[in-house]
Amino acid sequence: MAEGQKHLLLVDDESALREAIAERLADHGFLVEQADSGEQALQRLTDFAFDILITDLRLPGIDGGKVIDAALERYPEIIAIVITGYGTVKDAVEAIKQGAADFITKPFQFDALLHVLRSALEQRRLKSENAYLRSQLEDRYRIDGLVGRSRVMRELFQLLETVAATSSTVLITGETGTGKELAARAIHHNSPRRANRFVALNCSAIPETLLEAELFGHVRGAFTGAVGTRQGRLEQAHKGTLFLDEVATMSPALQAKLLRVLQEREFERVGDSHTVKIDVRVIAATHSDLARMVADGSFREDLFYRLNVIPVQLPPLRERREDIPLLVQHFLQKLSAESGRSSVTISQDALRRLMAHPWPGNIRQLENAIERALAFSQGRSQIDVQDLTADIQQETPASDSSDVWFPDEGLDLARHIDGIELALIRRSLERTHGNKRQAAKLLNLKRTTLIEKLKRLEPHAVAAKLP
Repeated sequence: MAEGQKHLLLVDDESALREAIAERLADHGFLVEQADSGEQALQRLTDFAFDILITDLRLPGIDGGKVIDAALERYPEIIAIVITGYGTVKDAVEAIKQGAADFITKPFQFDALLHVLRSALEQRRLKSENAYLRSQLEDRYRIDGLVGRSRVMRELFQLLETVAATSSTVLITGETGTGKELAARAIHHNSPRRANRFVALNCSAIPETLLEAELFGHVRGAFTGAVGTRQGRLEQAHKGTLFLDEVATMSPALQAKLLRVLQEREFERVGDSHTVKIDVRVIAATHSDLARMVADGSFREDLFYRLNVIPVQLPPLRERREDIPLLVQHFLQKLSAESGRSSVTISQDALRRLMAHPWPGNIRQLENAIERALAFSQGRSQIDVQDLTADIQQETPASDSSDVWFPDEGLDLARHIDGIELALIRRSLERTHGNKRQAAKLLNLKRTTLIEKLKRLEPHAVAAKLP
């Protein structure tokens, strides 16, 4: 069979019409089989996975509607086209509701049938491509909670997938709120260790006197309050992954003990002389500059090199602003579902303010901002500027071309210039306390020109009284 040929089952009890149609379809490259009844059609469908089903609705015995139902149940991707008489158009519409692609009414010209058939094939092709593209976008722009379409994030996804296949120690660095634990979990969940535990320990959240026991475990009587033997995080992570967050806060003594674990793959619980063997992958993370800490003597150089086998640097949000719309959509979907609300959108104006904000708290801060905005929207279906915090409301799009970030798919220049123009108009209005005549003078424009620009760029802005 040539590339692209489709197997077609034609079902009609009028033999002369059926054979004539089958011959014409074969001339157009279709591989046609015929059935003269619903029972025969069901047998053909049982034996073979056809690409296309064309069936009359009125058939002796089992009717065409039941044939379509059986075909779609067995082959959800089959294209079903209904042939119907004038009196059964209602039934044909019902068949389409059940999954048929289209119908054609008798009597018909062959070219009309061919048009319906080709249209259905094109629709199915587009549907398949869209489904493929959606899956590609999900794979490309998301990995275990990390979201982004910028070049740096796509490179990060590729790195995480590569790292996951190894058992090497990883050091994840990045500012607070960039998603270091999410990256660690992504590595674990895509690794051969995924069936075993991912154990996280925040070294900065536990007092130094208790951190050693939390990491290595202890035996009964090892210290005051140790009423029994307890496994530490290292043992809990055996065969899996141990994530040490904020590893830079470890004391020099604990750094030395962690170094021995990485070298020897063994340790002793606090208060015990028995050696415990472990098989664990260590992923460490910090927002500190460990190389600088090594230089000033506050972090062990040998431990740094043991941890930094594979370095992973997470970019701050301000360096990937093009990801903000995708992140906002992600958080809106997540938070709306958690609160039991229907889908919520965000206005373009609010989104522009979010994209102009510096985000010192990175992804965590953005998620908190969306959660707050969702609460302040009070059940409305769209978040607007007034739902954002005061500092974000005051943001305006950057007007300096040196501060422009370029998405890989390119920049919409006209839209960007409109944003700059609107930002300047807003600033002039803020400076003149909303007086459009004075604002126009600041911009060397006529008042009417300023108003026309506002009507074009931000229609609702001229709804108020025009001073």
